[in-house]
Amino acid sequence: MQTKSRFQRTVLFGLVFSLLLMVAGSTPSRAQEKSLYQRLGGYDALAAVVDDFVGRLVSDKQFDKFFVGHSDDSKKRIRQHILDQFCAATGGPCIYIGRDMKTSHAGLGITNAEWDAAAKHLIASLDKFKVPEKEKGEVLAFVTTLKKDIVEK
Repeated sequence: MQTKSRFQRTVLFGLVFSLLLMVAGSTPSRAQEKSLYQRLGGYDALAAVVDDFVGRLVSDKQFDKFFVGHSDDSKKRIRQHILDQFCAATGGPCIYIGRDMKTSHAGLGITNAEWDAAAKHLIASLDKFKVPEKEKGEVLAFVTTLKKDIVEK
């Protein structure tokens, strides 16, 4: 009885191993393709872009109403949420634990014009750090998916 069980385990192991080899062998380009997170330069590079972007938003008088009453610590927390969200969305190791965009922006009355102004700041930050066009387009494509949950007016 034990021999049959050992035989079955050996066969099962062989099948699983073969399947893994087939899957790995059938997608060599995916295994070698770097994530957007890696192509952007990893955590520190992404943090530099986010820091510049948040700095632009906080210093733009048009966005004062969104940051009034926030302590420096609260602004740091907002920055960390943005960084974690970008990191996770680009394939990095971060986990975004913030609220969904609809909830966190509800009642702010963000307009299309304000969205466009914020997008220009993000583009300026990406350009400052010489993010290549392909990667910049991928970041902006992700951000654009959030618009429907952020813009209210």
